[in-house]
Amino acid sequence: MKERATRGRRCVAALLASLAMASLFLSPAGALRFELESGHTKCVTEDIKLHAMAVGKYSVVIPSDAAQLPDSHKITVKVTSPYGNSIHYEDRVESGTFAFSANEEGDYLACVWAPYHQPAATLTVEFEWRTGVAAKDWTNVAKKGQIEGMELELKKLEDTVKSIHDEMFYLREREEQMQEMNRSTNSRMAWLSFLSLAVCLSVAGLQLWHLKKFFEKKKLL
Repeated sequence: MKERATRGRRCVAALLASLAMASLFLSPAGALRFELESGHTKCVTEDIKLHAMAVGKYSVVIPSDAAQLPDSHKITVKVTSPYGNSIHYEDRVESGTFAFSANEEGDYLACVWAPYHQPAATLTVEFEWRTGVAAKDWTNVAKKGQIEGMELELKKLEDTVKSIHDEMFYLREREEQMQEMNRSTNSRMAWLSFLSLAVCLSVAGLQLWHLKKFFEKKKLL
């Protein structure tokens, strides 16, 4: 009993550890926020596997002392592959997004550059880069999949119910036809029985009349 209990506790612990690891892998990556001075560049690298999905978004944060983003707060963003191929490029924008499927395996580079201007300013940039499983918007995918799945299942159920409804009406019509045929057959059988009885009685009467005439002719009666 003690050995079974120990094994049970070990299995539960292993299961909890697996769930914890899965939650770490499936949890979306948090956004990275950093400061960028005018005329400077900061780069972020991400190791991406071949054919893995990657999505990213970036934006310049509105300063706390400003009601809106100043016109000077623009950034240029470029994403390149491990072999230097350009994946994404936006020049002097406030925000943007990118998405791609990795055709090359290795470190992808995303560089953010703040144009030089006077007076010099410090920009706060929020950058988020998700890859692999975390790159999927599971909420929208789940909702869309559920809606499409529900529509498909409802369509199947609708067709099934319609088919059952039509089959029930068809069986009801067949039942009425069979009942009508049974009533007609019973009626005909009844008339045939009466006719047969009448014929039998007529033949019996004729036989009696013939026998009576025969015996009278022979003077047996």
